[in-house]
Amino acid sequence: MRWFSQHKGRLLILNVSDHPTFDSWFGEAGRAIRSFDWTTTPLGSIDEWPQALTSVVQIILRNALPMAVLWGKEGTLLYNDAYAAFSGPRHPAILGMPIEKAWPEGAAFNRNVVDTGLRGEALSYHDIDFMLERGDKPAQVWLDLHYSPVASSEGVPLGVLAIVVETTERVMLEQSRTEAEAVAADANERLHLALNSGAVLGLFVWDIPNNRVRGDGRFARTFAVPPEQLEEGWPLEAALGTVHPVDLPHVSALIERTVREGVPYRAEYRIRAPGGGWTWILATGRCDYDEHGQPSRFPGVIIDIHDRRIAEESLKELTRGLEDKISEAVAARVAVEAQLRQSLKMEALGAMTGGVAHDFNNTLQAISGNLELLRYLPPTDPRVPLRLNAAMEAVQRGAKLASQLLSFARRQPQSPVVINPRRLFDEMRELLQHAVGASVLIETKIVNDPWNFCVDRNQLENALLNLAINARDAIRGDGRFTLACSNDVLDQAACAGLDLSPGEYVRLSVSDTGSGMPADVLERAFEPFFTTKPEGHGTGLGLSMVFGFVKQSGGHIDISSTVGAGTTIQLYFPRSFADEAAPAVKSALATVTGGATVLVVDDDPAVLSSTVGILEAMQYTVLKASNGDAAMSVLQSGIGVDLILTDVVMPGKVKCADLAEWALAQRRPVPVIYVSGYTRDVISRDGVLRSNVTLMSKPYRAEALAKEIAAALKAAALDALKPSR
Repeated sequence: MRWFSQHKGRLLILNVSDHPTFDSWFGEAGRAIRSFDWTTTPLGSIDEWPQALTSVVQIILRNALPMAVLWGKEGTLLYNDAYAAFSGPRHPAILGMPIEKAWPEGAAFNRNVVDTGLRGEALSYHDIDFMLERGDKPAQVWLDLHYSPVASSEGVPLGVLAIVVETTERVMLEQSRTEAEAVAADANERLHLALNSGAVLGLFVWDIPNNRVRGDGRFARTFAVPPEQLEEGWPLEAALGTVHPVDLPHVSALIERTVREGVPYRAEYRIRAPGGGWTWILATGRCDYDEHGQPSRFPGVIIDIHDRRIAEESLKELTRGLEDKISEAVAARVAVEAQLRQSLKMEALGAMTGGVAHDFNNTLQAISGNLELLRYLPPTDPRVPLRLNAAMEAVQRGAKLASQLLSFARRQPQSPVVINPRRLFDEMRELLQHAVGASVLIETKIVNDPWNFCVDRNQLENALLNLAINARDAIRGDGRFTLACSNDVLDQAACAGLDLSPGEYVRLSVSDTGSGMPADVLERAFEPFFTTKPEGHGTGLGLSMVFGFVKQSGGHIDISSTVGAGTTIQLYFPRSFADEAAPAVKSALATVTGGATVLVVDDDPAVLSSTVGILEAMQYTVLKASNGDAAMSVLQSGIGVDLILTDVVMPGKVKCADLAEWALAQRRPVPVIYVSGYTRDVISRDGVLRSNVTLMSKPYRAEALAKEIAAALKAAALDALKPSR
């Protein structure tokens, strides 16, 4: 038997028996304590525990409140079943653990508890909050905590008895009640203020089963109800009799919906004012139901909103007027901008027409002047060959101008090939050096493994030569011309504002150390016929031709310049994953003339006559036709034809492509050469020539025509020697 007494705030345990009886230990916690290896803790073997510890542990095991013992300086933890439930997933790991490690989130708090208890002092806390790990996440809990020292029979404090009472639910209920009371007080205050303000026109309650509407004096005055009817009330229909006829269907529908569905009632409408006219009000309310779910009463309040609605209507009217004025201003601006764009377009077209007329008139004058001079010179005059050469040079200038115009308009037929930038730079270096002059240093910068790209090689070389010539004119003496290549990956942000899609591009950069361009010149750099050179020095189509070529090739061109520092032009071309095209093998092709029958097709009599004359002078047998229909008749007549030389654009049903299909369908295909000054899309797709097409651009020299015919006849002869397909 044991006796317990309280002495100076300490729990004293008086021993009557010398040996503990373990069979009296209770519950799951008791079994866990008996089976625990206490030799690993400061408490030592359970058989050697002091009587005070054994007694207090057996006391807490049979208590329904969460209780624990914190023994010794370490606060070794022992507890009952209720404390185990309070501990949650921490049990049974925390049994026999120092209290600071068992509850690390409250380590400082528990250290103070142990130290205070071992000094023989008690502690109590009410509704103290902790953040404790509950499950897999922290939770805020509130606790009442009571700590009493446990002393030996000699009165020496050896541990602390802890009683835990969780008050989380009560605290949260009190907090909710406090918040609800605050909300209710706030609502009452606002209601009180609203009812005492001039905006409230009255309160009402509709008794739905008896269909009687009752309200206060303000409500009666608002709806012109005699005061003697306030107590008795009046039917809802009578109250709605003062509503504006336009608003009445809407108000009735809202009342019916509130009664049927229980949603809050809110309606803005007009009622007849006591002094005449109409006034705007806001009616709000709700529907209450009885224990059977039937609508019973409909309380609500009426608020004056007349001034607000009048102000809103005025604002709407003002806004509508402002919107109309803005729309008119925008329409006028759009019209002016359209006129400006048309004016700029016509100005650009006028500049282009004037430039073309000027250059072509000069070309025609050179041709005409030399031909006129030939009329006065005898055939044996030594000046005749000089005049003929001058006339032919003028023709070549005109042809170059037409080619530049087609490039600018993106109508130049292209024969794209896959190009390796390193080979391009190596092969063009000498040509570019001649273009810029010996006093200009050429530098090339290229990445170690440049990507390939696919464009028309001849047009690319012409574009780079144009840029080199511009750089030479800007440097005017000693300077540096740099040609660079890099691999660029452009994302969505880099392509913003550019006519490019995100992807991989090869960037060719051409820069010089010349005089640079001022802003006004830089802005017009790509305009056709715009040039800063003196009259007669350049057509102004160089950069515009480069611009057209790059755009037609699916790329992008960018220019930047600083006065006194130089200019940089960057050309972007889509990357090609194909292998580089094999370099063309240059061989000496003899100009073979005579010995073949050529069908010449052209609808221009002068061109047809001159072409026939040239071929007959070369000893060819020549057949002629003025259009495709006549040419097809010749071919189908059975006359042997070795080659067809046809214009591209001709009148009639039979087109040049039809002649080519007939020629290629023969047992021994007949070679076809197209000639044209402007192909458009007749023999090309997207500006790229078909692989089986040979094209000569007008005007052409007799020597060039002879070479093309000889090459076509030779290729046909070689093809005829191959085994039949």
